[in-house]
Parts: sequence; C-alpha cells; structure tokens
Amino acid sequence: MSTIYALSTAPGKAGLAVIRVSGPVAFAAAEHITGHRPSDRSMALRTFRVPDGSVIDQGLLLSFPAPGSFTGENIVEFQCHGSIAVVKAMLATLDRMPDLRAAEPGEFTRRALENDRLDLVQVEALSDLIDAETDLQRRQAMSVLSGQLSDKIATWRADLIKALSLIEAVIDFSEEDVPEDTWSEAKALLSKTHDDLKSIAQSAQSSDRLRHGYSVVILGPPNAGKSTLLNALTGRETAITSAIPGTTRDVVETFLDWKGLPIILRDTAGLRDTDDEVESIGVARARNAADTADLRIYLLPEGADPQIPPRPQDLIVGPKADLGGSRDLNVSGLTGEGVEQLIAVVAERLRPVDLGQTWLLRDRYRDAIAAAAADLDDAITGRDGLDGEEIIAESIRSAIFRLDRLIGRVVPDDVLDDIFSSFCIGK
Repeated sequence: MSTIYALSTAPGKAGLAVIRVSGPVAFAAAEHITGHRPSDRSMALRTFRVPDGSVIDQGLLLSFPAPGSFTGENIVEFQCHGSIAVVKAMLATLDRMPDLRAAEPGEFTRRALENDRLDLVQVEALSDLIDAETDLQRRQAMSVLSGQLSDKIATWRADLIKALSLIEAVIDFSEEDVPEDTWSEAKALLSKTHDDLKSIAQSAQSSDRLRHGYSVVILGPPNAGKSTLLNALTGRETAITSAIPGTTRDVVETFLDWKGLPIILRDTAGLRDTDDEVESIGVARARNAADTADLRIYLLPEGADPQIPPRPQDLIVGPKADLGGSRDLNVSGLTGEGVEQLIAVVAERLRPVDLGQTWLLRDRYRDAIAAAAADLDDAITGRDGLDGEEIIAESIRSAIFRLDRLIGRVVPDDVLDDIFSSFCIGK
C-alpha cells in the first residue's frame, strides 16, 4: 500500500494549513521533514525543512498510529502557516520523497472504508457533513456518521440471519423432528425487521428534503408585494420591485437557512390571465413551481382569488401589514413587520416530526430499504401461502444482500468510484 499525502484544508492564503500523510512511511516522512521521528499519538512544535536543510516553516506535527487513526493506517499531519508559498514548498518536499504520492479525491476516506474504520453509509454521511449548510443538515449527517443507521442495519442483518438459519434448519432436517414453532419464531423476526424497514422508509421524503432543501413558493396576484417580501426574507435586493404590474416574469430562487431548515425560496410572477406572451410564460412557470412546492405562501389582499387552490400545509398571508391587515398572519416586506413570525410558522410546519429517523439521505438508501422490505414481505406472505422453504430462504438472502450492499460489504468498484469522486482531494 502506497503512502499518500494532500492538503486537507482549503487552498489559498489562510491563517493555517493542514497537510495530511497516511500510509506505511508516514512517520518516516515526518522524520525526513522535521529531523524527529514522532512518538505515537503525539503533538509537538517542529521546524519543517527541505532536504538541503533550509527552513520552510515552523508548526505543529501530529501523529496518529495505526490502527486507531482515521484511515486505519499511520497518519501524520503537518499544521503550518496557510501561506501559498509554504504549502507549495511542503507539498514539493513530500513529492520528492520515495514511496509517497499525491492522494486522489476521497482517498483518505476510501482507505478508512477499506480498513473498516467506516462503513459506506458513514462515508457518505461524512460527505454530507462537509456539505452541510444548516444546523439540521449537520445534525442529520452526524446522526448517520456516528453510526445510528449502521447500528440499525446491523440489528436487522443479525435478525435476518437468525431467521434464515431457522428456515434452513427446516430444509436440512425436513425428515427429522423440527420444533413446530420454528416458523413462528422466524416469522416474528422477519415481521419485526419488515416493520422497522417500512417505518424508516416513511421518513424518506423528510430525509431527502433535509439534505436538498424544502421548496417554498410565494404566490399571489400582481402587485401584492411578493418580490418586496422576498427581499425582506432574504435581507437583500434579490428581486426587482416596482409599482408596474407584471414586473416579475420568471421564478426567482434563493437558498436560505430558516431555523436550521434548508429552504429554497421562490418568488413567482403574479397569477392572472394575460395576453402578454412573456408574462404568460412566467405565469405558467409560477404554476409549475407551485405544483412541486412543499409549502406555498399565498400573499393575498382581502378578497383576492388565490387562482391555485391552497393545500392544508399552505399559508394565507395578508400583505402590506404596515397599512393594516385582517388575516391571521400579516406581513410587510417594506417595514419587516410579521416577517420573523412568518419564518417561524413556515419552519414549524416543515420541520420533521421525528428528526431521529431521517437517515435515508440518498436514493441508494431508499431503494435498498424499500427492496429489502419487499423481499421480507414476499417471505412472510409466501410462507402464509405455503410456498416452499427454499423460496422463502431465497427472499431472506436477497434482503440480507441488499443490506450488505447498503453498508458496503458488497459493492461494485464503479459505485465506490462514483461516491469518492465527489470528495475533495484532502478527505
């Protein structure tokens, strides 16, 4: 196994830069640059030098011996000043050393997977944690990275293996006395796992929205104050505003963090019948955005027609609260009155009921869980329909295989390549 190195902090001028080295000769590389071989799991102030002895920088050297490091290999980290010239000199020095090479994207994390320091769902959760922009996205990713989903999968897998052993006992000893309650015991294990899988699957939509963002669309007639409200919600001039009806002719989109929820907020063209070709395109796009929204904010003056029937989740909001309003919730994009209340109400309506179950962050997870649940449904209903034990056992094996593939016990290289290609080089 080769020893790899990379800059693990963002490139460019900064107060600090971290260069990571992992592999069999990591400690030797540290000795080559500092003149001191690091002791196990230590931190020391060292002078970093090029081979001719000239000083590159002075900084901290950290050491993490195998197998207790992030990758499961010997790791050293050089913490130096974040000067472009310093980082360049450090990387050049490592590059000239034998048995070292620059890391590929995600290679440190891939080695953690290969050395059983992380499973595949934890690897992907690490990527999501790095990409997290809101507090709930961070918490969602950390719950998976900390092993909560992995522990669930391990329990499901153990129960399925036990159920499979009971079914195979019936197959292997069909001519001998097998306890009459063998199937009852196996069915109880299968039913429990099946119910767990179905319960987790029901949180899939909330999981996906937490990862990618909730779509919130502002709707209403022309000149209701939608764009002014958008600007108040974003705190900047996101959309053009004017007194001319039909100013907004396209969907204006921005990403926001509302109470930890990732929100994709969209302003739309005023809903009305129009002969203007361009405006009619904008109205059509507004309707399309409304169709796919998780929540619609209807900014409606008293007596205005919503044009698109509201759903129970949607909010009817009175505009121009500074001039008075008769609705339960009134806002003014001009003065900011009611804006914080609107944000709080939207966040409350969209927040998942059980954040601890929002683990299905990716389509791959959802597909595997749904398929495994279907396999167990086949096994349970098959036995009740008096299918042969061999067929039932095969359904259970299929469910186990899907869980193994989910956590990376069985996974094609092309899937791994695709996953790790999204990582930065130093991770």
